[in-house]
Parts: sequence; structure tokens; C-alpha cells
Amino acid sequence: MTAPRSVLVSLEDTPWYHCVCRCVRRAFLCGEDQLSGMNFDHRRGWIVERIRQLAALFAIDVAAYAVMSNHYHIVVRIDRERALEWSIEEVLRRWTALFTGPLLVTRYLSASRAEMSQAEIAEVEVLAEVYRGRLHDLSWFMRTLNEHIARRANAEDGVKGRFWEGRFKSQALLDEKALLAAMAYVDLNPVRAGLAETPETSDYTSIRERVGGLPEEVGSKTKETATVKDPEVMLDGEWLQPEAKTHGLPQAPLMPFDATARTPWAVPFAFEDYLELVDWTGRALRADKAGYIEAREPKILVRLGINGEQFIGYSKRLLKVFGTAVGASASLADLCVRRQAKYLRGIEAARAMFVAKQAA
Repeated sequence: MTAPRSVLVSLEDTPWYHCVCRCVRRAFLCGEDQLSGMNFDHRRGWIVERIRQLAALFAIDVAAYAVMSNHYHIVVRIDRERALEWSIEEVLRRWTALFTGPLLVTRYLSASRAEMSQAEIAEVEVLAEVYRGRLHDLSWFMRTLNEHIARRANAEDGVKGRFWEGRFKSQALLDEKALLAAMAYVDLNPVRAGLAETPETSDYTSIRERVGGLPEEVGSKTKETATVKDPEVMLDGEWLQPEAKTHGLPQAPLMPFDATARTPWAVPFAFEDYLELVDWTGRALRADKAGYIEAREPKILVRLGINGEQFIGYSKRLLKVFGTAVGASASLADLCVRRQAKYLRGIEAARAMFVAKQAA
């Protein structure tokens, strides 16, 4: 039985989540379609652009992403405290950058505010609190991302219907070990699939963005996408702004790294340590480079008490061996108690993977 999203995404458990969304029937709707021969790689750039736009508007930061031909991964941190600090006007401006909003909100954000009655202003304040909650809601982040891409792709193809599978998959990342494993798993997706030789040459991934920058097409509107008709779309009672209005929205950078782990809005590792781990794991995933793997494990694995050999093995199938949460066995056991569940998939894998190798 599918668990409700309110159980799977709980900020009392963790602010960190790994999400996956697949194209309908896992078709190559963002890559090269072998049946038709058409290439839709440019849509991968759309997804990266939209992720960065939403990160600039939502109180949700992006630590890692990988956009493949028929699915994408994203690792995020939800910052509820930041959303609670925004003023009413800030909340409304952020929301109306994505959705048209009711007339009352438009009046409140214009010179007409002085003419509004106290009852109208009170109604706007109620709406602002609803929007504030949505601006740090992972489901709203994902559906706003997915609906926008589906709308553009369907308009480009001149068709209607589903573009993505029904629900996105989410995994709660309960501790630093889980976060490290998920980020490396995401960044190494193209290498694992044999689409790139090295992480730094993996297009449309966060590791490529951090090391080599974004591809040229991200953030640039092509003639092809500029000429398609932009249909009006309603999402849960809210009209999305037309694509022409959202194309120029600001884009947020990826989360920074902080080796001290004292900054809440940063990835709690040293960037150099993370790069060493990704490079070490990436070479291990390629059979033609197996002989070049150093026996010495990256120091970040030693510091966190992670078995390097098991880390490489499970880095190929993190999504399969873990269920709705990833973490050390103790973290998963604690989550079982909070969810009142008897068992969580992945506990056996956690016992093997998130335990330091014993000295010989």
C-alpha cells in the first residue's frame, strides 16, 4: 500500500530528501527516441533551468541533480525556518512569480492596496499563509517543476496527455551517511549508465555544474521553444504563469559545501572530499578502469564510518535496496518507531554499508 506523502516527507525526521521522477512508460521523452529518431536532449536543459528557478523562489535548496533521458534525480533540503521569516509581501511576490494569483493579491501588491478594506487585507493575509506553507512543501515544488516541463513538451509536440508517471518517488535522508550516499548516487547516474566516462563530463548533472559549469542551452530560449503555443494550465486550483513570463526568472546556484557542518543551508562536507569520493567511486563503476582504483579509501568514508567496498556495491542500486528512507541502521530503527512501522526496507543494506571496515 502506498504511504501518504505526509508520512514520507516529515521535517521532524529530516529536511533532506532524494526524489526521482520518470517519464510516462519510461519513454525517452528527454533524450533520443530510438523509434522515431527524434532527439529531445534540449528538454534536459529545461529541467535544469526550472529546478534552479524553483530553488530561487521556494525555501528548498538543491544539493545534487542528474537529468537523464527518461527520468531525473534531485537531492534537496527543505528550509521551513527561512519560509517563516518571509514577510507577507515577500511570500506573495514569490508565489505570483509562478502563479497568477487571485485579483485581491494583485491589488495588494500594487498601488491599489491603500484602497482595500480591512476585510480584503485579512483575506490576503490568510492566502499568504497558505502560500507560505506551499513554498516549503516538497510536493508543490515537484508538481510545479513537472507540470511546467510537461506543458512545454506537450506544446512542442502538439499533443495532450501525461508526460510523467503519477507520483514522484521520495527517500528521506536521515543522516550524513545517507546524504553522502544519495548525492554520489545521483551525480554518478550517467557514469553508471555508461553515458559518460567521468563525472565531470556528465551532462546535466550537479557535479558537472560544480566543476565545469552549465551547458550553454540552460537558460537560453531556443527558436524552437519560443514559437510553440503556451497553453493555460491550472494546478490544484492555481493558474500557472505562462512560460513567457517565467523564462526570465532568477536561478539559484547549488548549495555550497561547508566542511565545518555548522551552516544549516550548506552540504556538511568539504567539497574536495566529496570530489575525491565521486571520482574514486566513478572509476570503480567502470569495468574498463577497475585496475586504477586505489586501495586507500577516501577520507570522507573513514570519517563517517562507511565501508568503502560496500559503498561501491550499493552505489549501483541505492534506489532498489532502500525504500522510503536511507540512513544508518540505528537511524532507520528510530524512524520505524516514529512511523509506527514494523520494518523499513534497507536495514540489512545499512548494516553492511554504513559500518566501517574492520581492521585485519
